[in-house]
Amino acid sequence: MQFLNGQLLIAVPDLIDPNFFRSAVLIFQHNEDGAAGLVLNRPLNMSISEVCPDWEHPARDTPVYWGGPVTGPLMALHGSLSLGEISVIPGVFLSLQKSNLDRLVEQSTHPYRLYVGYSGWGAEQLESEMNAGGWLTWPASSEYVFSEDEQLWKSLCGTISSQLTVPGTGQPGRAVDPLWN
Repeated sequence: MQFLNGQLLIAVPDLIDPNFFRSAVLIFQHNEDGAAGLVLNRPLNMSISEVCPDWEHPARDTPVYWGGPVTGPLMALHGSLSLGEISVIPGVFLSLQKSNLDRLVEQSTHPYRLYVGYSGWGAEQLESEMNAGGWLTWPASSEYVFSEDEQLWKSLCGTISSQLTVPGTGQPGRAVDPLWN
């Protein structure tokens, strides 16, 4: 079994599940028990004060992203090694502890994003969805994680399709046989 820690899941164009329609998900944990990740391209039109009214912090206008349909603690993806609790990919860390989240929103040196909810799959559930053709994978990078591109899903699909090779040729681009298009 190949684990997908630090990979992006890109929903295929015909994935109609409203939770993941045209989504890009960063997998931060994947093992034999299941997988967990955060949807990168679903900003909420809400601030931290609206999502977590009990959070006493001066940076209450910080925007929040929707990480997925599973209820969980407030989380952050960020670039601060000293505040990182889990290393996801080089230069990107995950934090859940309130003290680290407080310190993250106080600093302006490292990029960060706050998330409510997360995406979760039980044992072999993600593998089953991938075998059914529901997801593409792509290596994650900090550029994707902190992208301001409103069309992140479309950009990733374009990047992936430009890397596909024509069967039998080993060359990217259009297939020689129209049946391959």
